Amino acid sequence: MKLNYSPTSPYVRKVLVSALELGLAGRIEKVDSNPWDEADALPATNPLGKVPALTTDDGQVLFDSLVICDYLDGLQPEPSLIPREAAARTAVLRLHAAADGILDAAVLRLIEGARRPEAYRWPEWDARQKAKVERALDLLEAEAEALSGPLTLVPIALGCALGYLDFRFPAEDWRAGHPKLAAWYRDFAGRPSMRDTAPPEA
Repeated sequence: MKLNYSPTSPYVRKVLVSALELGLAGRIEKVDSNPWDEADALPATNPLGKVPALTTDDGQVLFDSLVICDYLDGLQPEPSLIPREAAARTAVLRLHAAADGILDAAVLRLIEGARRPEAYRWPEWDARQKAKVERALDLLEAEAEALSGPLTLVPIALGCALGYLDFRFPAEDWRAGHPKLAAWYRDFAGRPSMRDTAPPEA
């Protein structure tokens, strides 16, 4: 398998952490890709021009980190990061969506502040995305018990989201008001899969 990746992408990190936890990392060849470089060959693989994109051994191209993680999860019966039973699967995907929503909003904030020309930046848009992050953190704080027990995609996605907030917005203290998440992340960030996939500048 080949994975188009960028070492600073939190969505790529989610895939890599999942692959490590599933024991599949050794089967994946990483292809360095830059979605912001118009000369990069990434769009020839993924028409959306985004990372991650996984080319399977039979040549199928998968994109979107959840789709890739679900595919990897299905390559072997155990361990399972996304439950097969309907109710448990829905519960995991619901909280995964909250964690991924943090990433979506944070990435939009980064683009607004770092990629958009200053004259066209919209402070109200940034504030709106920041509020989404805060509300999702509040939800996950209230349901922090779901982070314990057998590993699922929820802690992986949340760990990557919180790591991204630390990486891109170090001056903003997401830990304030979220003591359960802060205590949980302190331990989770020490997992080998998280340490091995930390962005290079972190």
